[in-house]
Amino acid sequence: MIQIKDLTKLYGSTIALGGMSLDIRPGEIIGLFGPNGAGKTTLIKCIFGFLNYKGSITLDGEPITRKNIARLSFGTCEHTFFPGINAKEHAEFYRDHFRTFDERRFNVLMDFFELPMNKKIRHFSTGQQNQFEVIMALCQGADYIFLDEPFAGNDIFNREDFYKVLLGMLGPDETLLLSTHLIEEVSGLVSRAVLLDKGKIIGDKQTAELDEEGIGLVDYIKNAFSYKADRVFQALEQLSPDAERPASENGAGPEGK
Repeated sequence: MIQIKDLTKLYGSTIALGGMSLDIRPGEIIGLFGPNGAGKTTLIKCIFGFLNYKGSITLDGEPITRKNIARLSFGTCEHTFFPGINAKEHAEFYRDHFRTFDERRFNVLMDFFELPMNKKIRHFSTGQQNQFEVIMALCQGADYIFLDEPFAGNDIFNREDFYKVLLGMLGPDETLLLSTHLIEEVSGLVSRAVLLDKGKIIGDKQTAELDEEGIGLVDYIKNAFSYKADRVFQALEQLSPDAERPASENGAGPEGK
C-alpha cells in the first residue's frame, strides 16, 4: 500500500498541496478528479520523487527510493519515452531493465492500437505517442500504475474500446490511478473516486457505495464542487441582445450626453 501523510508542496508562497493524506491500496482503480490547478499532477510527481515536498510517502512502510521505484510506473501526456528509438527498441530496453516487463501485454496492446514496431516514436502522431506512453506504463510490470491525462489526442472509439481492454487486462493486485477530466467516460472503469481541489481532498468514495445510494459519479462530483447548473443560462442571458447594458455602454453616461 502507498501511504501519503500530511503531504505539503509549495511553489513559492502558493500552496499546491495543503497537508493531504491518502492511502492507495492494492487492486484499486482510482479516478483522481479535480479542476486544472487542483494539484493532481503535483501529487503524482511527489509520489515519484520528482518534486521536493514536506510530509511522508511510503510504499509498504518503506520510503520510495531507487530500491523499490520499479514497482511504480508513470504514463503522462508530457511523455517519458525515448523519441529517437522505435517501439521494438523500447521493448528491448524495458526487458533489460525491468525483470517484470510483460512482453505479451506489450505485443497485444501494440496490435490493439495498430502502432508500428519499427518507426521512431518522434514520427508518431500526438495520439499515437499518447497511446504508446500508456502501453509502456502498463507493460513495465509495476504494481502501481499512474496515468496522468493519458488519452489526449485519441478519438472516443479508441478510448471506449481501450477502457474495456484495460478492465479485462489488469490483474487483481494491480493498482491504477487515473487522473483525467473525462469523468463520464471512466465512470464505469473506476472503483474509487478521489476529488482534489486547491491541494486538498474534498471527496473520497467507492463507486459501489455511490451505486447503492443511487448517485452517479458525475452528480457526486458536481455536488462536491458545488457546481452551479444555471451558470450557462446566466451567461447567455447576459450576452442576449435584449440584456440591459450598463449606462456607459448605452449612451446614458456623461460621455453619451
